[in-house]
Amino acid sequence: MNPAKRLTPEVLGDEVEAGAIDTVIVAFTDHYGRTMGKRFDAEFFLDSLDTGTHACDYLLTVDMEMEPVEGYAYANWDGGYGDFHLVPDMDTLRRCGWSPNAAMVLCDIVDDQAHENVPVAPRSILRNQLAKAADAGLVAKAASELEFFLYRNSYREANDKGYVGLTSSGWYNEDYHLLQGSRVEDYVGVARRVLRDSDVPVENSKGEAAVGQHELNVRYAEALTMADRHVVLKHAMKELAEQQGVAVTFMAKPHAEQSGSSCHIHLSLWSNDGSANTFSGENGPTDAFRWFLGGWMKHTLDLMVCYAPTVNSYKRYQSQSWAPTKIAWSTDNRTAGFRIVGAGSGLRIECRIPGADVNPYLAYAAAIASGLDGIANQIEPPAEFHGDVYTSDGVPTVPTTLSAALGRFRASADARRLLGDAVVDHYSHFLAKECEAYEASVTDWERRRYFERI
Repeated sequence: MNPAKRLTPEVLGDEVEAGAIDTVIVAFTDHYGRTMGKRFDAEFFLDSLDTGTHACDYLLTVDMEMEPVEGYAYANWDGGYGDFHLVPDMDTLRRCGWSPNAAMVLCDIVDDQAHENVPVAPRSILRNQLAKAADAGLVAKAASELEFFLYRNSYREANDKGYVGLTSSGWYNEDYHLLQGSRVEDYVGVARRVLRDSDVPVENSKGEAAVGQHELNVRYAEALTMADRHVVLKHAMKELAEQQGVAVTFMAKPHAEQSGSSCHIHLSLWSNDGSANTFSGENGPTDAFRWFLGGWMKHTLDLMVCYAPTVNSYKRYQSQSWAPTKIAWSTDNRTAGFRIVGAGSGLRIECRIPGADVNPYLAYAAAIASGLDGIANQIEPPAEFHGDVYTSDGVPTVPTTLSAALGRFRASADARRLLGDAVVDHYSHFLAKECEAYEASVTDWERRRYFERI
């Protein structure tokens, strides 16, 4: 395999004919951000390039257990749960570094009747915001910094143990520790190379600020490409973990007593030809930078569910945990929700609010929609904060539960204006059902606390 040779349909045809590739994974993400799809015989995939394939539209309405959930306008029992069309985006075609005889392609979800992208599909939502940026002569460039925990148990073992008493890959806080990092090179080092060979260019990996926690950083790109890389990264790392008999989790807060896992988002706006960072001028940050930041910050609380989409997400926001608890901005200050980093063409906004459980298409869409609104309406950010944001007074705080964030999202006129009623209604219903499922569950914490002593 020659990773430097980009996989095009023509190159794929040559490799299929030579017997080097026999399977093509045709994938998309659902509302949770999970990779769904089909595995195609490679020859049949090439023969069906003009037609794509279909999948049941219930996939944008199911819960985590794949049970259809009633109450969606998009797809329901009355409508018979028909098909949507999966249209491969051939710009995403890549080799699967974790599976040498396989390739992978990501798809847009298209309505069979309207012949348009399904508006509530995550990739469609991001595409809509990128189109608005393009109309303004702008290109969004982004990067995801994903953190994860690694365990020496297989996924099946973890399930059988009820996800309790797992063997961590480390035994002390290993933030930047090269020795402790070397102990996981059998997995993390292979992951770097697997991703490189899957057209996901990795910059580096490092130990993080919890036991068994690590971070893997990917080269920045235009926002849609970066969201696609983010999706491929998570899928590749899970398949690699399965192969090695270990487990990785991208939960935002797997352990109450340790820091959670983030997905810091780095974002900047560039000229339409990609040659100039519009955030940076001769005299420093530009009006576009300031207004984009202002819009992003103004709409963060209304769109919080796009950055923190699970019940578990909100347990990460703890004081002095490296996760932000308040909506403030500051230059190179890790206590702020918005950290300004870089200079010149590298000037960018780092949003530290999302956790590793984020759906990248929704997070990037929310950020870009908010920032573009800031530019259009010249929304000024608050004054820069200096000092420890955790201990500050008078600064807006992030919500502490998914239920609270959902209530604001569903009632927000700005959310509806920026993302559209269909998107807000669809995801409000999805998140409401997630909250209901959580509130009806009986947890290990409750049994430990109340079983004998209440």
